[in-house]
Amino acid sequence: MPSDIPHIPESRRRRVLVWLVPLVWTLGLGLWGLSRQDSVWRDEAATWQVAGRSAGEIWAMLANVDAVHGLYYLLMHGLFEVFGASTTTLRLPSVLAVSAAATCVALIGRRLAGFWAGLGGGLTLGLLPAVQFYLQEGRPYALVAAGAGLSTLLLVSLLERGPGRRAWPRWAAYGIAVLVCALLNWLSLLVLPAHAATLGWVRAGRRIWLRWAAYGSGAVAGALPLILFSRRQSEQVSWIPPLTWTMLIGPGILLAVGGLGAWAGRSGRAERKALSVAAVGLPLLAVPQLGLIGLSLVQPLFQDRYVLFSMVGLALLIGAALGAAARACAPRLPRAAGLVVPGVVGVSVLALLPVELDKRAPASRIDDVLAVAGEVAELKRDGDAVLFVPAARRDTALVSPGAFAGLADVALAVSPAASATLKGEEEDPARIRAALLGQRRVLLVTDAEKVAKPPSADRDKAKTAVLREHFAVVADRQVRGRRVTVYERRG
Repeated sequence: MPSDIPHIPESRRRRVLVWLVPLVWTLGLGLWGLSRQDSVWRDEAATWQVAGRSAGEIWAMLANVDAVHGLYYLLMHGLFEVFGASTTTLRLPSVLAVSAAATCVALIGRRLAGFWAGLGGGLTLGLLPAVQFYLQEGRPYALVAAGAGLSTLLLVSLLERGPGRRAWPRWAAYGIAVLVCALLNWLSLLVLPAHAATLGWVRAGRRIWLRWAAYGSGAVAGALPLILFSRRQSEQVSWIPPLTWTMLIGPGILLAVGGLGAWAGRSGRAERKALSVAAVGLPLLAVPQLGLIGLSLVQPLFQDRYVLFSMVGLALLIGAALGAAARACAPRLPRAAGLVVPGVVGVSVLALLPVELDKRAPASRIDDVLAVAGEVAELKRDGDAVLFVPAARRDTALVSPGAFAGLADVALAVSPAASATLKGEEEDPARIRAALLGQRRVLLVTDAEKVAKPPSADRDKAKTAVLREHFAVVADRQVRGRRVTVYERRG
């Protein structure tokens, strides 16, 4: 019986499969264990509690703190309003973003090095350990990676088409993609010197350079007010330690792997300085990493998540190497050539299984604000007081307010929303001391013993001093990086 389904040519089928398979594959990786056993750690708790505020409250807060993440917070606020607050709503945007980035990698790889290079690169991105961490993270870094992938895909298409008159819509889309990434995290502007390196590598013409400079400058100009304003809040990154040689081990390994991938996937086209995977992927991997290292020599800023988008370049290079391996097998073992990419990806999944399971476990993060909230709900009694040391640990009450119902936050003077801050404003030490002396039972929420630091703020010193002098411990529980201790007044 003849089929009613029209025949799809092999080339057309491959054009669809090359991006569809990585898209579905990365979605599957992201949805696997998405709730991380119903855990949320402190960075994600910041997203959660801010997204739950009104747009006006968020805007007011950005004047004091976290302006660099303003666009992301407003986006998450809209999603929380529509879909409700949950770990799925919190993390699904990152899953979708990395899936989109994998699609871009696949399309770039196919354009420059063929089907297997595109498929291999697209499947690789979601398996990279750094990407797996942020694949399920309620923060903006995966969205930046998607934007960097899109802007790179647009640049490749423009370089292939040449400086035609109808190119301006793509150049406009390129500038918008770079600008949106910068508004999500302005360090993503390091993608521009990476793209400049690509233009230099392929010896782009004067018209291409001028258009790239014009639209890139427009993106920088659009992000400049945010950059200048957020610099006033630089104390937020004061916790980042100065650059050390040990911090350079990770970037060094990545650059070495990328260099090997570029060498393994080299071709005659690359040697002639034509557009190639090496010309696109190697600068995209190396320039942001080296640029962040250079900036960190002026002010400590080195955190791998700030240049997560450079993993798009690494995936491109690995894909090119896999494509080259498949091509090498084709003349003698044509059937085996089609098994190279699936085989390597399958072996990688098994080899990385401990990493995959670890990234999806609560222990992969420093703490869990939901777990300690559950302990508070079990230990509390109506009329008890609650303290947070440091004040930033109030995030657990902001994410799980029901667990703290009936407890008096005796140190709090102005709530986080009303004070337009992340942790609220607390009373002076004398008032905190007086308020505590009027309590019979106090629950102290703080960090677990092995990660806790001695109190540094005067308010926190006053809290712990009163508890030590006038109260006795009657219960003490530590769970997933947080600790709740119950104190009762002596006598």
